[in-house]
Amino acid sequence: MKKLSIIGLFIFALLNFNGCKSEDDVVFVASNDGELTFTNSFLGEYLISFATSSNIAERFTWQSADVDVPANIVYTLQKSITGDFTDAENVGTSSGNEIALTVGDFVTYAVEAGTDDDPTTEAPNTANISFRLRSTVGLGEENFSPTQVITITWLENTGADAAVCDLDQLWLVGAGVTFANWSWETPQQAICSGNGVYSGNIAFRSDNDANFRFFTANADWGTGQNYPFFANDGYTIDSRFENNMDGDENFRFTGDSGLYYLVIDTINKTITLDAPTATGECDLDILYGVGFGLTDADWSWETPVQLVCEGNGVYQGWVNYQAVGDANFRFFTANADWGSGQNYPFYADAGYTIDSRLEDAMDGDNNFKFVGETGQYFTIIDTVNKTITLE
Repeated sequence: MKKLSIIGLFIFALLNFNGCKSEDDVVFVASNDGELTFTNSFLGEYLISFATSSNIAERFTWQSADVDVPANIVYTLQKSITGDFTDAENVGTSSGNEIALTVGDFVTYAVEAGTDDDPTTEAPNTANISFRLRSTVGLGEENFSPTQVITITWLENTGADAAVCDLDQLWLVGAGVTFANWSWETPQQAICSGNGVYSGNIAFRSDNDANFRFFTANADWGTGQNYPFFANDGYTIDSRFENNMDGDENFRFTGDSGLYYLVIDTINKTITLDAPTATGECDLDILYGVGFGLTDADWSWETPVQLVCEGNGVYQGWVNYQAVGDANFRFFTANADWGSGQNYPFYADAGYTIDSRLEDAMDGDNNFKFVGETGQYFTIIDTVNKTITLE
């Protein structure tokens, strides 16, 4: 009986061991077959030009894919000139819920589609470009959104005032570029604005590493142009830039953190910084923002947010918002002038359509209140179409 008991225990242990091993071998595969759709509203037509290349043309947004188990999901925005995606090209990748494309990106696609802005050629000035979103999860399980067709139309150029450069723009990425950092999510751009001249209102910061580099192509680390690239070519460089002396010999910004008008003149070989400069036609050159809801400003005139006129009646720029505390703020038409404030009712009563992440603070001054997710947003105040949008 004792021998039988020992044998029985041995068999029981063996079965139990195999059962545990079987459980450890279970592999959970994430299913990626839920509906994937864009959530942003598309325009019937997108007007493009070289002069507005640095502007955001469209910010594609979507809801997170529905998967069965926790998994890392990668979203890829694809475009197709043919419309059937046999020529699919990845134009953006994110683990979040949005990818922004600039007017410059749309210009590139329009050229690929065989269009131009020259009214004297037979080439059309309108193209239909197809976009779709792909989500991938786990071991390559993928899903696609329905196709979204976008109509892109060139603003025809007579050539009288056309600027000529080797590139449409130079890109800036790095810790010293406030709204870019070392990421290709929101690179800043200095666009071709004159013969051999690239310029733009760029926010720089001097804290931490404060380093950055120019690039000739978007999302291409191999196209970088560092400090020695320009210095060795004989450029006179603004004293607020220096060689960071790091591994890549990047630029380093050493001035006061803030918004500057950057000009890279490839003919006279100069890189200069000046006060923010309006590049469009507006009643004012700059709108100022001050308040708790503006991370970089607070209720102080030391570092007000600046939205520069960069279009006909359009003020725009990157802004850091925070939804903590009162989160209130106000726009002003004059720097350091409390009497020039424009609060929420000022715009609402004038018939503006205001982004839902901004509301009336219902405080003593009826300021704006930011109620969205704390972070940076490209802010546009269009005084012609009467809209205030955050992208």
